[in-house]
Amino acid sequence: MDDLTGQHALVTGGGTGIGLAIAQMLQAQGAEVTITGRRADVLEAAGDQFHPVAMDVNDETATRSAIARSRMDRGPISICVANAGIAEGGPFDTVTLADWRRMMSINLDGAFVTMQACLATLPHDHWGRYIAISSIAGLRGLRGAVPYTVSKHGLIGLVRGLSEEYMRRPVTFNAICPGYVETDIVTRQVPLIAKRDGISEDAARAILAGGNRHKSLLHVEEIAATARYLVGFGSNSVNGQTLTIAGGQL
Repeated sequence: MDDLTGQHALVTGGGTGIGLAIAQMLQAQGAEVTITGRRADVLEAAGDQFHPVAMDVNDETATRSAIARSRMDRGPISICVANAGIAEGGPFDTVTLADWRRMMSINLDGAFVTMQACLATLPHDHWGRYIAISSIAGLRGLRGAVPYTVSKHGLIGLVRGLSEEYMRRPVTFNAICPGYVETDIVTRQVPLIAKRDGISEDAARAILAGGNRHKSLLHVEEIAATARYLVGFGSNSVNGQTLTIAGGQL
C-alpha cells in the first residue's frame, strides 16, 4: 500500500528520534498519526500534524486506556510502531533485579501491551502492519548491556510469535534492528563513555560509531525508510522478519 490515506498509525516514543522520523514518514504518506510518549510538551513540540497522546508504556492501565481512546477518535490502528524504550547499561555484576525488571517492563512488556491493545482495535479482515524497533542487540550480545540485550532479543521473539499466530490475517509483524543511530540516546552516552574511559568526547563518539560496520552513526531517516518499505506495496510476504541496519554484516 503506497497511499496510507485513511489508515490510523500509532507510534510509541513518537516525539523524538527514530519514533518522530517514522511518524513524519507515515504522515507524509497520508496516515492519521497518533504519537505517544511520557511528556506532553515534547509531543506537542513535534508538530500539529500529529495527534499527541501522553502515555507511559510502563503503565499498563494508562496504555490500554490511551489506545482505546485513540481508536474511538481515529478508528482502528492498522499501523503500530512499538518504538518506546530505554537504553541503559553497566557491568552485569552491578545490575540489580530492580534494574532488570525496569528494562523488561519498558522495552518488552511495553511493546507487548501496546501491540495487544492495538490489535484489539483491528477487525479480523483489516489490513495491518505492526513493527517493533529492536536493535543489533536483539541479534547479538552487547558487553555491558545484558538486560538491554535480553529485552531486544525478546522483541524479536514477540514479532516472530505474532507472525505465526496471525498468519491467516492480512497483518504482518516485523522488527527493525538498527545499529548506533544519531539520537539523543547516543548524545547522552558520549560524555558518560568519555568519563568512564578517560578519553575525549570525540573519541567516545568514535567508539559508538565503530559499533556500526561502516564506522559511521546511522541517521533516523534510514530507519524511517525501512519502516516505509514494511508498510508499503510489495511487503505483504515480509512477516516475522528482522531487518538489520548496521552498515554491513554483523
